[in-house]
Amino acid sequence: MDHRITLAAAAAAIIIAPCPAAAGPQDEHMRAAPSGDETTRYCMKIEPVTGTRVERIKCWTRAEWKDQGVDVDAEWAAEGVRVIK
Repeated sequence: MDHRITLAAAAAAIIIAPCPAAAGPQDEHMRAAPSGDETTRYCMKIEPVTGTRVERIKCWTRAEWKDQGVDVDAEWAAEGVRVIK
């Protein structure tokens, strides 16, 4: 009986405890796009092709995103995934 109570308490502690690993990526997406040089590539989600549900990610420099009409700083919070330096 004592083992069941201990096991239940341990399971509850694991479920209730905040997970710092899950907070990291969310915090990263809340900021503006990180700074970089002209070769830094910014990976962002783009709209999927019609007829598919597969999410697409493109990694381009700021200049390449600008050529596509995308402001990296404005879109980073919602669509940013990672930065490749």
